[in-house]
Amino acid sequence: MFSHVMVGSNDVAKAKKFYDATFAALGGKPGMQDDKGRLIYMHNGGMFLVTPPINGEPACGANGGTIGFAMDSPEQADAWHAAGVANGGTAIEDAPGVREASFGKLYLAYLRDPCGNKLCALKRMD
Repeated sequence: MFSHVMVGSNDVAKAKKFYDATFAALGGKPGMQDDKGRLIYMHNGGMFLVTPPINGEPACGANGGTIGFAMDSPEQADAWHAAGVANGGTAIEDAPGVREASFGKLYLAYLRDPCGNKLCALKRMD
């Protein structure tokens, strides 16, 4: 369904430190920076980009929006979360752990990146 996800950033250097660390926890490579200053991450067939807004206005997190990243295990979600907190992210909501949902058990971990974008690590439990 998705070709890519892109978020805005007011400080691409801070964003690179944060996203390089969180994607490394998933086995991904550091982001590449293009000639427009955008960071590009490619992993497992997906593409995630970070950009200074092209309209010159400040970047801000989407109120009510969340970007979810699929995890292979709860341990990988924990490593992603720890890497994010150690590299400029903020832990939000409940601590990482299993949540009961109407569609089954989920292991969830939530962060805000340095620009305020809400992110979620998700592992569907068997």
